[in-house]
Amino acid sequence: MKKRIGIIGSGISGLSASIRLSNMGYEVHVFEANEYPGGKLTSFKLGDYRFDAGPPLFTMPEYVDELFHLFNENPRNFFNYRKKEIICKYFWQDGKKLTAYSDKRKFFNEVNSEFGVSKKILNQYLSKAKKKYDLTSDLFLKKSLHKLNTFLSIKTIKALSRLSIFEIGKTLSEVNETILKEPHMVQFYNRYATYNGSSPYSTPGIMTVIQHLESHYGTYIPEGGMHSITKSLYELAKRKGVNFNFKKLVSEIILEKNKATGLIVNGKKLSFDTVISNMDIYPTYKKLLPKIRLPRNVKSQERSSSAVIFYWGISKIFKNLDLHNVFFSKDYKSEFDSIFIQKNIYDDPTIYVNITSKEIRTDSPENCENWFVMVNTCADNGQNWDLEVKKLKKIVLERLEKSLGKSIAPFIEQEKIFTPKTIEERTKSYKGSLYGTSSNNLFSAFLRHPNFSRKIQNLYFCGGSVHPGGGIPLCLLSSKITTELINKS
Repeated sequence: MKKRIGIIGSGISGLSASIRLSNMGYEVHVFEANEYPGGKLTSFKLGDYRFDAGPPLFTMPEYVDELFHLFNENPRNFFNYRKKEIICKYFWQDGKKLTAYSDKRKFFNEVNSEFGVSKKILNQYLSKAKKKYDLTSDLFLKKSLHKLNTFLSIKTIKALSRLSIFEIGKTLSEVNETILKEPHMVQFYNRYATYNGSSPYSTPGIMTVIQHLESHYGTYIPEGGMHSITKSLYELAKRKGVNFNFKKLVSEIILEKNKATGLIVNGKKLSFDTVISNMDIYPTYKKLLPKIRLPRNVKSQERSSSAVIFYWGISKIFKNLDLHNVFFSKDYKSEFDSIFIQKNIYDDPTIYVNITSKEIRTDSPENCENWFVMVNTCADNGQNWDLEVKKLKKIVLERLEKSLGKSIAPFIEQEKIFTPKTIEERTKSYKGSLYGTSSNNLFSAFLRHPNFSRKIQNLYFCGGSVHPGGGIPLCLLSSKITTELINKS
């Protein structure tokens, strides 16, 4: 008889885990409190405008393709994407601009022309980041950091023998300042700390590997938008026999003699051989394991940044914008101090604008655009978000209108706003943190909760709040690590 596995949550990591476990021969049941799959990776419509609700950036598409390959299916029959020639457009308040091309030669020429940074220096920077990634990806991203056998491989020994190259004794910003020096390019590469909700002034220098995933492998746009990732994986899981249960609230993980034996779902006890939580690790313990003491590292570790997101239907075309656009703050250090130290909303924030209608024409009416406008904030700490949003909207509009030299406010014909509180309510992410815990610590990789419980048998975890971290590629890797641990147990 097949072993039964119960998965709490259908975020991308939960979906991926269900597919992998089905391929391994398990009977898989997924329980989702919402009436739809995907967690943060969902979409919605405002009038004739379609918006991706969650993560707007797609890198490492091979991790999605891999799930189809498990069943010898051609992913192109179900899920398609194309590589972007322009990764992102950047705007500084002093009038400087940069188009980050995926083609390295064009990018180098652009940087040299705009900021006078030589090809030699950029090559040095990118090559060093690649070496870090090549040495550490198997250790830090693809295996459990919390199992002894991970550290007994030849690759690990080789990596540890070259410890100095990782620059863990410096912050990301210090590394960037040392190599690049030019302030605009330092800020450009400092931005990658936000990809896992951290500060470049605290996260260690090894985090130059984050930009490597983008600059080396490129960025992509899925046909149908980011939500098509969720839809294609959900349909794959269903084809392979995974049982989905929507609007089913898990209230407790059943424990018997320090072993997970089932779930209480809508008041009913269900038995399982193994349980996986794709829920944020903090509420997993606080709500589903009320008799288990919250682990010290979960309780004390700093939460990642959150965001205020404006979804605007704009009745105008802005030809100087692309799919991804960033408008930098003047004082980056003060912005991150505000987010992580003062825990306030910064009054001159960096603004990210994502416009999928640039690539998917049906996402907005003709001669219109769908704007996903995001400002990084601190996690929810009881702020009056209605008041903060009112202030922030004014700041954002003034900044964007000044940078673009065009009015925006008169053209907003649809609007929806997410705050950290909204994000927490929709996704059960503690305090609305987008990436679980931050990486503002030298040992942050080791402080993340493992993909398994040390105290409870048959209980496992996957998703952005546990190893190896947040973002689509890492969430997919998280599910792979978790399912391999289960299959070996």
